[in-house]
Amino acid sequence: MNREYLRWYSQRLHRDMELLVFGHAGAKVLMFPTREGRFWEYEELGIVGSLAEKVRAGQLQLYCVDGLAAETFYDAHQHPSVRIRRHAAFEDYILNEVLPLMADRNGHDCTIVQGCSLGAFQAASIAFRHPHLFRKLVAFSGRYDLTLKVEAFGDLLDGYYDDTVYFHTPSHFLPGISSGWQLERLRQVEIVLTIGDADPFLDNNQHLSQVLSEKGVGHRMHVWDGRAHRAGAWRKMAALYI
Repeated sequence: MNREYLRWYSQRLHRDMELLVFGHAGAKVLMFPTREGRFWEYEELGIVGSLAEKVRAGQLQLYCVDGLAAETFYDAHQHPSVRIRRHAAFEDYILNEVLPLMADRNGHDCTIVQGCSLGAFQAASIAFRHPHLFRKLVAFSGRYDLTLKVEAFGDLLDGYYDDTVYFHTPSHFLPGISSGWQLERLRQVEIVLTIGDADPFLDNNQHLSQVLSEKGVGHRMHVWDGRAHRAGAWRKMAALYI
């Protein structure tokens, strides 16, 4: 299986950014890591391995990026307004540097966006806001409202709220979409959500599913037994749903 390491200086983030590419052809998969994960996380967790057969066959090409969580939502030393602006800059890096790179290297007309945990939030946020760029969203164990307090999980923005928070939070901005190109394009995206029935964000996933249904946006939500927020479950999910 082809494996390639890439690194360049991002003018948008003012730092070097790294990623791994697996495969040579097929549908392109943009993969966001978990909160503490780096660009090599999905290789270490065996998720890349669970897709190896499809990658070798030229059905999928994986682009595993850094998530920058320590500089965005989990940077407790920064004011929440700085955290959300840094996240917006990270999204600009994905939109204007990573996706064009993927398009230049691979002309396949299908781009999939995928993530686990915080990566699922990042995947969903960018796909729901820019549905014309993606054919499929696959989100495992996601939390789609980072202001939500559940169990030991607190509000990652410490009560701060502005338009940038609103427009980057799927649970908040999706209910406000009532018509127009964004909704029409969303209805063309294949959407797969997974969550465990004992996971803390089950209610948040069910709420998101309800909102999508009310908007006429087709999707599948798979509820797994127990806590599915773990690598073993994600490997099985990847093989089934990507």
